[in-house]
Amino acid sequence: MLELDGLTKRYGDVVALDDCGFSVRPGRIVGFLGPNGAGKTSAMRAVFGLLRLDGGTVTWMGRSVTHDARRRFGYMPEMRGLYPRMPVRRQVIYFGRLHGLGKATAARAADRWIARFGLEERAGSRIDDLSHGNQQRVQLVTALVHDPELLVLDEPFSGLDPLGVAEMSRILRERAEQGAAVLFSSHQLDLVEHLCDDVAIINQGRVALSGPVRTLKDRAAHRRVEVDMDSSLALTPALPGVRLVESRGTRHVLRVPAEVGMDEIMTALADGRTVREFSYGPPTLSDLFSEAVAS
Repeated sequence: MLELDGLTKRYGDVVALDDCGFSVRPGRIVGFLGPNGAGKTSAMRAVFGLLRLDGGTVTWMGRSVTHDARRRFGYMPEMRGLYPRMPVRRQVIYFGRLHGLGKATAARAADRWIARFGLEERAGSRIDDLSHGNQQRVQLVTALVHDPELLVLDEPFSGLDPLGVAEMSRILRERAEQGAAVLFSSHQLDLVEHLCDDVAIINQGRVALSGPVRTLKDRAAHRRVEVDMDSSLALTPALPGVRLVESRGTRHVLRVPAEVGMDEIMTALADGRTVREFSYGPPTLSDLFSEAVAS
């Protein structure tokens, strides 16, 4: 298990990390979320010793992270860390060797992952001759080539087309099912909600909310109601704590206290109106994120 405990980092008057802490368990995918500048990249860099912390610890399986341990990790930085003039296959083999693979093993692994990402025809191409999306694919291949025990990926879906997003999602799920711990940051909340087992939401350097996605949604103090009615007027149901979140024509989204039952809200909404569609359920991850970073 990867554990970040009390991470603190300042750059002069700027606080990048403020007692930041959460964990990533083997076999789980954790979405690391937060606004721009919240501290996500700083926390990820700390895992690999690329950031000198002012306080706190990073441990893997209960021990301090050593150089040998990091060779079993896979890392994809937000800023691409590839050699632009080196051919794809040669580069992937090189990264495999850096992680301790023998030459023949690294070559086989490189061919397997290059094929998995549909890059066979570009295996001999230089990185700077590739499209942005294919460069992103190669960066992901270099993080995966040695079958790491821990994957830490900073915005891995950036620049990928829908097919690439779907394939990367399948790969991350496979790696977790095979026992790897997976941590990735993303601004694509719908994707995170669909793919991740757990989330950690960071704001101003401090974790504001963390835990299993399903548990966080079920334990939320409110529910989400979506309704389509024969009225475009703003809704103000006569129930305490109900708030109109969004209104587009006849479609409305409401924030409803969890203690207000579905029947109660349905009765209040239907008073003199025709309800064409109605849904009642837990908040979305986007709802939880907005509340967590509001302060």
